[in-house]
Amino acid sequence: MNPNFPQFKAQITNAVKFRFFMLQRLPAAFFAGLRIQYFDEHKAVVRVKHKWFNQNPFRSMYFAIQSMAAEMSTGLLGFGQVYHRDPAVSMLVVGLEATFLKKVVDTVTFTCLDGDNIHNAIETAIQTGEAQTVACRSSGTNEAGEAVAEFIITWSFKTRK
Repeated sequence: MNPNFPQFKAQITNAVKFRFFMLQRLPAAFFAGLRIQYFDEHKAVVRVKHKWFNQNPFRSMYFAIQSMAAEMSTGLLGFGQVYHRDPAVSMLVVGLEATFLKKVVDTVTFTCLDGDNIHNAIETAIQTGEAQTVACRSSGTNEAGEAVAEFIITWSFKTRK
């Protein structure tokens, strides 16, 4: 694992620092109300509450808000692995698939368990110098534990020259 991961985790799991980071770098996520519920090298859970600001005309959660939360659950795992890495590694979303299973009218949590796959792709990118892609699954569940959405977000990792 990235030796800088504990430093990254300390900054991300500090609610005040993370909210300031989001306001500064991810204002849409800040105003949508995305929050980290759990985060380690293997798993990330991001939650977002349904509210007036993030609803569509049908009074359910707008799909873009769900997409942001799903992307954040996968992206945290990748960013934690590339944080202050030597050599530097860039990451970029190169694909997105989504399936919406149920209308979201309450809090939804998106869980990604692909930390090990991301780590392996980054290590391969560093060793070979070739870009590597990894498809990460983020599953959304509502407060009742029912599946509401499934996302597959494909990330590309490559070393910077």
